[in-house]
Amino acid sequence: MKILMIARSTLFSSPGGDTTQIEMTAKYLRELGVTVDIKLSNDSLAYDSYDILHFFNIIRPDDILPHVQQTKVPYVISTIFVDYYEYEKNNRTGLLKVMNSVFDRDQIEYIKTLARSVKNGDKIKSSYYIRHGQRQSIHYLAKQSAMLLPNSHSEYQRFVNIYGINQRYQKVVNAIDPALFNNSIQPDPNYQDHVLCVGRIEGRKNQLNLIKALQGTDLKLTIIGKPSPNHLAYYQQCKELAAAAGNVQFIDHINHHNLATLYKAARVHVLPSWFETTGLSSLEAGVLDCNLVITRKGDTEEYFGDMAYYCEPDSVESIREAVLRAWREPIHPQLKEYILTNYTWQHAAQQTLEAYRTVLSR
Repeated sequence: MKILMIARSTLFSSPGGDTTQIEMTAKYLRELGVTVDIKLSNDSLAYDSYDILHFFNIIRPDDILPHVQQTKVPYVISTIFVDYYEYEKNNRTGLLKVMNSVFDRDQIEYIKTLARSVKNGDKIKSSYYIRHGQRQSIHYLAKQSAMLLPNSHSEYQRFVNIYGINQRYQKVVNAIDPALFNNSIQPDPNYQDHVLCVGRIEGRKNQLNLIKALQGTDLKLTIIGKPSPNHLAYYQQCKELAAAAGNVQFIDHINHHNLATLYKAARVHVLPSWFETTGLSSLEAGVLDCNLVITRKGDTEEYFGDMAYYCEPDSVESIREAVLRAWREPIHPQLKEYILTNYTWQHAAQQTLEAYRTVLSR
């Protein structure tokens, strides 16, 4: 079986959770005997050399449309259906605030795609997308796909509720790599009992409210991640507030082994996001004995149930209260084993392979 994974052009220059998902799924599929190539959406591709095309991020249809319209090779989509609408509506100012009060979520995403093409040189690749817009493009891709691969049943149901499309799907979990995150990891003593937040620095991830929440406490906060290219002003706000707070440090890049030693030393990991399908860093931190503080917005409860502490992203007080509770309480006794039993990249690869086999059998 030969699979071509096709991802956004900035997959490696601006890495995110989808970067880890793609690389790790490919790694463990190869261990199952599947041939997998990873290419970017702006590459020239020989589609007919493959049995299935595997795309990611259905909210970026312009990255996918030019490819599916050039070939009859069946394709699947890992939807990674992140919903930015509530963040955009509640946090934008000036002209963007006005736009979010006038336009719906798909119109906003369409405008953002056009803006990226002007501001960042992200060339729009599909005339279909220009003519039909975000919503109809997503409809087209979902209907023509052989299967959708959401990270949770919750994600799929949210997609159905918003777009009214019932399509064959296979849940493929977000996950951790036990080879990287395991009991052999030794804690970094420089980060003992820290509060960690690992993720790309951008408005949706809500690091600014987290800094505000821990201002004036005795807790040490370490934020690990690169700023999103489109959120540099937000990153600067975070840096300025952190400098005033005095209990916050930033690490913009760290390898997986060193990251694991920080997880192992920390007491709490926080993702107070406006939206998360899961939050890969929450899984990684949880398997290395951190208590977890996460948002309810998105699909997190399907993964963590009552084994995490939940906060409201728009409430600094809610974030502070959840972090302090998580810091005081003992490590949840069942969380690590639950993650290892259900959420490893071996599980994700096996679920993905089952989806491929179903597609090819049809």
